[in-house]
Amino acid sequence: MRTQMDTIMRMSSDADLSPESLLAAYAGGAFPMADVDTGVVEYYTCDPRCVIPLDAFRLPHTSQRAIRGSLFRMRADTAFEPVMRGCMLPRPGQERTWISESMVAAYCKLHELGFAHSVEAWLEDKLVGGLYGVSIGGAFFGESMFVLRNAGAGNASKACLHWLVTHLKSKQFTLLDSQYSNPLVLSFGGVEIPAAQYEAQLAAATDLDVAF
Repeated sequence: MRTQMDTIMRMSSDADLSPESLLAAYAGGAFPMADVDTGVVEYYTCDPRCVIPLDAFRLPHTSQRAIRGSLFRMRADTAFEPVMRGCMLPRPGQERTWISESMVAAYCKLHELGFAHSVEAWLEDKLVGGLYGVSIGGAFFGESMFVLRNAGAGNASKACLHWLVTHLKSKQFTLLDSQYSNPLVLSFGGVEIPAAQYEAQLAAATDLDVAF
């Protein structure tokens, strides 16, 4: 999801990835990324911030038809680490990843504590797409998603995002954070808002007594 690096600002270096520090960072509007060369993890924020308003989420018509007629079995939280490692796979024009092994370990701990979640698309017994993120109160912070296109599952990640939005709405979530925009996120209804507006939405969302 991360492409517009010009909007991103470094908050701190040599990030502490303990569960307490990760949750405090998200609640304060920051998120971690690893340097693709050194693997050093730092916290960042961005202005403007990209969010996907839950009531404005949309899928292209071709994807809607494919998802309605798909054979995917959708699950949540049954393969968290495999989903995260799927998000580490090389992509066209991107041979290295901002997800480090230390981040995998840290997010797996958050998952065990009930704060990090995965949504998964399965084709028969094969994981063909997924996404993961962090939830605090009524806020969900989307981190990354992946799809195994060579498995004949080109819409799997979109199916996961559609499932996620439907689930968040049913659970009374109010914020789906995408951090910063790219053409794909904007095509789903993502919008850029000033940091101050995001911080107000974030505070209200994390104060809600709801759960994933």
